[in-house]
Amino acid sequence: MVSMAAAAAAVGVLLPFPFYYALWTHPQRWVDLCGRGADPCRRMAQVSHALKALQLLALASVASFSWPPPLYCPVLLAVGQYLNFKVYQLLGESGTYYGVRLGKKIPWVTEFPFGYIKDPQYVGSMLSLAALLCWVPLQYVLLWCLGYVFMMWVEHEEDPATRAKPLS
Repeated sequence: MVSMAAAAAAVGVLLPFPFYYALWTHPQRWVDLCGRGADPCRRMAQVSHALKALQLLALASVASFSWPPPLYCPVLLAVGQYLNFKVYQLLGESGTYYGVRLGKKIPWVTEFPFGYIKDPQYVGSMLSLAALLCWVPLQYVLLWCLGYVFMMWVEHEEDPATRAKPLS
């Protein structure tokens, strides 16, 4: 039988993915909801950060911390966060938070890690999650990673006809 705490942690880990799916598949609704004068990418980033905090709290609720962690943990975390940092550095907030889908012109990037790693932000995030396996039970890390794999599948083809039109 699954405890309420375990179920709550699982739900917490999955919290952002319905939001990401809704924004990817219905970007115009998000742009309209944000309204004139609001940057929909900025709003997405703000909501995403709040959801990420809840995800981390969910993981912390099932974690068993010990020190020092095995050597692979800081290595995986460093590589994963480096990839995330590079993606954000190259794409900026608008590129990272669905700018193309939300009606913004985002230049195509081929600099590393793009062109070398498919979906580098998701790969970086999954490496960072793997680093937490020394503290967090496998099923929660796998569940979070499955959310990323699902979004990679959702985002693998983008139909320009379904992009949002900016509010004027």
